[in-house]
Amino acid sequence: MTRKITNGPVRNKERTKATLINALGKILNKKGFAGLSASSVAKEAKLDRRLIYDYFGDLEGLVKEYLNNKDYWKMEPEDVEDIVLEARKDAGKTLAFNVLEDQFDSLIGNEEMRRIIAWGLSEKSAMLKELDLKRENVGEIVLCEVFDKHFSDSEVNFRAIYALLMGGVYYLTLHAKMQENTFCGIDIQQPAGQSEIKKAIRQMLDLIYK
Repeated sequence: MTRKITNGPVRNKERTKATLINALGKILNKKGFAGLSASSVAKEAKLDRRLIYDYFGDLEGLVKEYLNNKDYWKMEPEDVEDIVLEARKDAGKTLAFNVLEDQFDSLIGNEEMRRIIAWGLSEKSAMLKELDLKRENVGEIVLCEVFDKHFSDSEVNFRAIYALLMGGVYYLTLHAKMQENTFCGIDIQQPAGQSEIKKAIRQMLDLIYK
């Protein structure tokens, strides 16, 4: 029986990288992005700050890795072909709902991700722009290959409607957690309110696909 290796250069490196990424997340939750520095991350991780430069190049490299790990977006470029083939089975209807549901659940349940979105809305950031463009580029392929083709002979502007739905999910989740108020009388912090929003999204997609 081969003995499992629990230490070594590769394993230790990955463990250290994970510790630094987690430390960055803790600072983000406590102080927001304004509290980030190589020194503060190293202190939180109880590691030498030089490891940030050794493993990530600089603090920006660490933040990029953190953003990629925390992103709610489930589509990777290498998976697009399979996603398109599966989505064509029902003209993308199931995919359209699942993407919005994943976005809703991720943002309502993840303080770090909400801070990232709020950061991107409040100031320009090359790192967040890069992450956003990654989503856009992958999404564009799916829109072209699935949704544009299905709605090509229809008066329905699926892209515009979907943009409104996605923007609504962004705003409702941020409002619910940051203002802690109801919206149109719906308490989105509560499971019942969350279910009502998802039900409404599904109903709207049903109408679009009719």
